[in-house]
Amino acid sequence: MHGLINRAIQAFVCATYGESRWLDVMHVANLGFTEFEAMLIYTPEQSAILLQSLERILERPLPEMLEDMGTFLVSNPEVESLRRLLRFGGVTYVEFLHSLDDLPDRARLAVSDLNLPPLELLDHGQGRFSLLCQSGLAGYGSVMMGVLRAMADDYGDLVFLEHSGQREGAEVISVTLVETDFAEGRSFDLGARAL
Repeated sequence: MHGLINRAIQAFVCATYGESRWLDVMHVANLGFTEFEAMLIYTPEQSAILLQSLERILERPLPEMLEDMGTFLVSNPEVESLRRLLRFGGVTYVEFLHSLDDLPDRARLAVSDLNLPPLELLDHGQGRFSLLCQSGLAGYGSVMMGVLRAMADDYGDLVFLEHSGQREGAEVISVTLVETDFAEGRSFDLGARAL
């Protein structure tokens, strides 16, 4: 697994639970190091051990933690670049949803060796959608649930999300757009600002 993904997990755990809990997780994982390097590639076994250790030490179901991580990745100001990448998908939440098919390619433009599993959006009409998250990354559907929830808030829309199981090897997320412009969304400018 790409180190950028494992590094994102590390950032989430440290910001949410504290660095001492992260060190507890890494002690139980017994991988021989305590920090992930963003540009290295780790074996699927190392990533699986990390996720098992998270669940054990933090005593929370892994899907819940991964959904929270998806929300963190969009809403935390320290990882604003991911939010910007996602917001380039469209002016409205529905346009953003339709752009998700291209997300793995956009991610590769930013990080050439980052290979996200394919996403496919099915539009059922009347604000109802299904997002198919192809297998390839453990918990990918749960992370995408958090991302979809946070992006709805970002756009100011009210949505109902449900993990609807598996279909032909893909995790299925049902999305129902309840109300657009439900709340004031976060501002977004196309041009990045220097600090």
